[in-house]
Amino acid sequence: MASTRATRRQSPTRRPRPRHTSSRRKPTSWRRRGLLLLAGVSLGLLAWAVLARLLAPVSNTARARFDAIVVLGTRADADGNPTPRQLARVTAGVEEYERGVAPRLIFSGGAAANQFVEAQVMAQAAEAQGIPASAILEETQARDTVQNACYVARILQAHGWHSAEIVSSASHLPRVALIFSRLPVEWRTHAASSMEPESSAEHAAAIGLETLKTVYYLLYSRWAEHCNP
Repeated sequence: MASTRATRRQSPTRRPRPRHTSSRRKPTSWRRRGLLLLAGVSLGLLAWAVLARLLAPVSNTARARFDAIVVLGTRADADGNPTPRQLARVTAGVEEYERGVAPRLIFSGGAAANQFVEAQVMAQAAEAQGIPASAILEETQARDTVQNACYVARILQAHGWHSAEIVSSASHLPRVALIFSRLPVEWRTHAASSMEPESSAEHAAAIGLETLKTVYYLLYSRWAEHCNP
């Protein structure tokens, strides 16, 4: 009898409950979130620059003749001789001059990359191709494309000229067009043909570099580098 009561008083044996593994993921670290945000912003900026380049105009006028042909500078080599890219721009300008597009050439570019003034090197190359010195003007101070545009606009205004054909490398011209669109000048762009074969990798590199420079222009130099021609 006693043993029966003791048995009744014993609490029932409890089976251990299975532990459920939490399905919650660990919260994303702030560093990872920051990297994802930075990547998103970078992609957005690149997309903005690509779209701006695709939509960049090639002219703001229908005219076929201009007051001047403007050849934008790029670096000379270490000996002060024109590089193939620089010579390609000069040759394109000379060809347009000989076609009667304008009665004069303006070469723009200072000593931006080395001690040689780009405008002077290009002017000498143009004279070697038969252009008279009287038909050549040099803008020798510009150190970037915004300054190219500003200083050229000042030259045009000082002479009472209002229009120009702008010659440069094809990859450069979309950014050139964005810059000249902000100036009171009638203009159109003209691409210089390459003087030597360009591989697909070189072409992609040139486009990539210009896209990054377009990002810089849209974010900074468009507002910081004021131009008052």
